[in-house]
Amino acid sequence: MPPRTPRSIAASETALAARCPAWRPTTLTSNETGDPAMRFLRSCAICAVFTPAAAFAHPDAHSVADAALVSPAEIVDCTLETGETAQCARYVVKYLPDDLEIGPFCPATLEDKGGIWHWDGDEAGLYRIDGDFLRMLDAQGYTFFNADGEVYSFDIRIEGPTEAHECIQGSVDPDVEMTVLIPTNPVMADEPTSLGTVAKVGIGLDGVPIFADAPSVLETGHMPALDTCGGHVDPGGWYHWHATATDVNAIYDSEGVDAECVNVAQDQTAQFGYAFDGFAMFGPLNHDGSLPDDLDDCGGHVGLTETDGEAEYHYHAGNTFPNLPACLAGVVAQDNFATNAANGIGSANAGGGPGGPGGGPDFDAVAETLNVDAETLRQAMEDAGGRGADLAKVAEALGVDEDALRAAMPAPPQQ
Repeated sequence: MPPRTPRSIAASETALAARCPAWRPTTLTSNETGDPAMRFLRSCAICAVFTPAAAFAHPDAHSVADAALVSPAEIVDCTLETGETAQCARYVVKYLPDDLEIGPFCPATLEDKGGIWHWDGDEAGLYRIDGDFLRMLDAQGYTFFNADGEVYSFDIRIEGPTEAHECIQGSVDPDVEMTVLIPTNPVMADEPTSLGTVAKVGIGLDGVPIFADAPSVLETGHMPALDTCGGHVDPGGWYHWHATATDVNAIYDSEGVDAECVNVAQDQTAQFGYAFDGFAMFGPLNHDGSLPDDLDDCGGHVGLTETDGEAEYHYHAGNTFPNLPACLAGVVAQDNFATNAANGIGSANAGGGPGGPGGGPDFDAVAETLNVDAETLRQAMEDAGGRGADLAKVAEALGVDEDALRAAMPAPPQQ
C-alpha cells in the first residue's frame, strides 16, 4: 500500500470549486484568503449555502451547515494528544439538526415496530425491534415485556429502569449544545487507537456526533434502542449516530432486516463525516462504486475520493453492522468533545457515557473504588477488548489487583 498522506487543503479546495459552481475564491474576504485552513472552512460553508443537498467532499453528501450549527464554525488553535500544537475546526452544534427527524426507538407493545438492535447473544445479528425479536430474547432469559405484551421502557434522560430488562429511549433537551474539535491537517499516529464501547468516533456532515458501539444488553440488561437510521438520544438529551446512516439501507437489504432509513439520503459512495483525527469517513464503496480491497485494520486506505482528485487517506464504512471504524489511525485533539448537558459523555457528570443509567458500567464509581482515574480506566477497558474485556489485562494496565477490579465492577445483568 502506498504511504499514507494527510488531506491536502489545496486539493480539497480545487475539488470544491469543481462541484460547487457558485463558489469562487473571490467570494471570500481578503483577510480570509491568507489563511488556507480558514479559507477552506469558509469555502465549505459557502458551498453548503448555494447547494444545500451537496457537500464539498461528495456531490450527494450533507454538510455541517446552519441546520446543525449554533454559531459559525471557526478555525482555532488546539493541542493534539501528542502534545503538538495544531489548528482545528471548531464546531458548536445543536442537540439535533433542525431538519433531521428521528425515531422510532422502543415499540410500545409486541404488535408495534420500533428501531433496530445488533444482538450479540445466541442467534446474534441485526434485528428490527419487534414482537418476534423480543420473544426470541425472552426465550433466552431476557424478558422485555409484561403479560399483556406491553414493552418495558424508560426515558434515560429523566429516570432509570424499574425492571430487570427495559428498552431505553431518551427525550431531547433543546438547550443542549456540543463543542467538537477536528484537526484541519490530519496526522497519522504511531499506533492506531482502538475504539471500544461508546468511544468517540467523529462528527457527521449533518452535524451529528458519531460514537462507537452502544453498550450490550449482555453487559447491562437493558437495550439502548437505535432508530432505523442508526442513532439514538444520549442521557444528556442530544442525538448521536452509532452507524453511518447514509448507507444503512444496503445493510438491511443484505441482512434481510425489515427496516428502512427514510430520514437520511442513501449513497454507499458518499462521505458521511469526519473522524476525530480529521480523516474523512465514506460509505463502503469507492467513488467509482467499486469495493475497496486494501483497507487497513481501521477500515481506511489511501485512495481517490473523486474522479479527478488526489489520493488521500480516508475511512470506509463496513458492509455489515456495526459498520463504523474499529480504530482511529490518526492523532486526535485534546478535549475534542464537550457539552453543557447535565449527563452523558462530554458532560461534567459523564459516568457511563451514552447509555447512562443502565446503559453501561459506572466507570466513575469503579474508578473511585480503585483510586484510579476514570478516563484511564475507560481506556484500559477499551484496549483490553471493550465488551468482554480481559480484566486481567485491565488490572495490569491500571496497576491494581485483579480481584479488587472484579469486585468493583457491577454485577452482570439478571436473566
